[in-house]
Amino acid sequence: MKKFLAIYLGSGNKMKEWQPKEGEMEAAMQAWSKWATDNSANIVDQGSPLGKTKHIDKSGITDTHNELGAWTVVQAESYEAAAQMFENHPHFTMFPGESVEIMECLPMPKM
Repeated sequence: MKKFLAIYLGSGNKMKEWQPKEGEMEAAMQAWSKWATDNSANIVDQGSPLGKTKHIDKSGITDTHNELGAWTVVQAESYEAAAQMFENHPHFTMFPGESVEIMECLPMPKM
């Protein structure tokens, strides 16, 4: 099985401006929990939400922003199988998230 990093994307303003109606947040969290339970055999690390961002380069450290919202590590036989795990995910069907991107976690090159 290959490992894949899933990145949940969404513009920060959409989440900040989201005003869920009564029961909407609870329903979304229940849907996310169901997704996690349904895919538990293939979730390597459930991950977490991501906080503020710092940019570090040879010029120093600065505040910055991006659309990264959270992450999860899953395992699957192929890109297609990993991607299918996220079809109709609550991140973008119930929450105001926009998409999920996956990338294979490659082995470190030998030195």
